[in-house]
Amino acid sequence: MSREATVKRKTGETDIELSIQLDGDGSGRLETPVPFMTHMLDAFRKHGQFNLNVQATGDVEIDAHHTTEDLGICLGQAFNEALGNKSGIKRFGNSFVPMDDALAQVVVDLSDRPHVEFRGNFPTQTVGSFDTELVHEFLWKLALEARMNLHVIVHYGINTHHMIEAVFKALGRALHEASTIDPNIKGIPSTKGKL
Repeated sequence: MSREATVKRKTGETDIELSIQLDGDGSGRLETPVPFMTHMLDAFRKHGQFNLNVQATGDVEIDAHHTTEDLGICLGQAFNEALGNKSGIKRFGNSFVPMDDALAQVVVDLSDRPHVEFRGNFPTQTVGSFDTELVHEFLWKLALEARMNLHVIVHYGINTHHMIEAVFKALGRALHEASTIDPNIKGIPSTKGKL
């Protein structure tokens, strides 16, 4: 079974085509008008071992909000579609990632129940021209569309770039663990028989 999906989203604000293959090697091509998000998606795919391709344009002359939000929507939709019926997946994932001064933890449950908890404060409001409040916006839309529980804890850090990058690396690793097929798991990993 090939666990992959492609999503296209075109609005008056953005035009995005995104494809993901869950059982990959972390390769792909990323083109977005938000350089910091391109960098974060690159870290996400590499450490999650997902093949991820993104072609995006957006109204960044206003700001990066719409593009970042819609990238979260598209990635969540594609991830959920690529999971299929979730038979045999581990379902839960947990990852701690240090990056120099920063330590981030991401815990996920591919439960079909969208929820986000975010614990952490960034020292600065921007990294370059990127508004750090958009990290939460991206994560919330990702969790909503992927229909997962997503808990993010930034335990500490001094450098905002390092803190956010640790989050995206941990996100990739946690989702890799949760989406991995475990041959010991028979059917849907839920007492309800459905996710």
